[in-house]
Amino acid sequence: MHLSRFPRIRLAHLPTPLEPMKRLSKELGVEIWIKRDDCTGMSTGGNKTRKLEFLMAEALEQGADMVMTQGATQTNHGRQTAAYAAKLGLDCHILLEDRTGYDDANYNHNGNVLLDHLHGATTQKFPGGHDMVAEMGRAAEKKRAEGRNVYVIPGGGSNPTGALGYVNCAFELLGQANDAGLQIDRVVHATGSSGTQAGLVTGLCAMNAQIPVLGIGTRAPQAKQEQMVFDLACRTAEKLGCAGVVRREDVMANTDYVGEGYGIPTESGIEAIRMFAELEGILLDPCYSAKGAAGLIDLARKGAFKDERVVFLHTGGAAALGGYDFAFDHSDRWVNL
Repeated sequence: MHLSRFPRIRLAHLPTPLEPMKRLSKELGVEIWIKRDDCTGMSTGGNKTRKLEFLMAEALEQGADMVMTQGATQTNHGRQTAAYAAKLGLDCHILLEDRTGYDDANYNHNGNVLLDHLHGATTQKFPGGHDMVAEMGRAAEKKRAEGRNVYVIPGGGSNPTGALGYVNCAFELLGQANDAGLQIDRVVHATGSSGTQAGLVTGLCAMNAQIPVLGIGTRAPQAKQEQMVFDLACRTAEKLGCAGVVRREDVMANTDYVGEGYGIPTESGIEAIRMFAELEGILLDPCYSAKGAAGLIDLARKGAFKDERVVFLHTGGAAALGGYDFAFDHSDRWVNL
């Protein structure tokens, strides 16, 4: 598993911290640690920065002068891609799909959208339900007809090249655990476009780490989510030269915390945001990391992690909070002394 064989631009702040969450652990009765991939750098950080180290290197290797990607309105991936493009002097265009129907001004213009534009990216909006892969293909061909060399990045950066970033994270996490004498019993994180989980599973399986990874789904039903992760993990293993290292039973997802749909806050997610903020000083986002944390919290309360040491991989996304202010009631925080 020689990752140095693949082009990579090292801009992420690595290794990210692996820290105990003592107050949350006491609250839930489970020993919980956090892998701080919200601290990877590039416009407030997040899990996509690891993927972009390999994706953007591939883009430059192919002579690209423009990158193009797609996601939901408040896409964390889009924001990090725009930041990476700015750092490397590439133009960036992001296709945004309205998956929520929100007409709130902050949701549509603040948070990640504001940062997309600050980094110099152009954006294009589409109603929900569009075939965004086809739309991105058409947009890329239009730019190519104008003479641009466009490198297309799939939503979430989730292809075998992007997943290498989380194979590398698996190496990093196990190294930190070994150096600290820390036995990890399980990794839990939010899973969506599948690249993060696919990379982690591939890396951990290749090292025979015997650490199960539970993805808490943010969009797709369980069967579809698990199949997406497994398919990408298999393709990633093939890219690395270790085909067959991931078995179907190595891929586990729980999709009970999606709520009404992708990008739509849930009551349990808002509770998770408050608990992480008030107990640990850590910020989550309503769309993605909060739903992963909601699953962690609920399963811990139900005894699913009895006698386990659990690592929660924080995928970032706090920049989106400015677009979701309508989801929070702070009236009880205003007091007269």
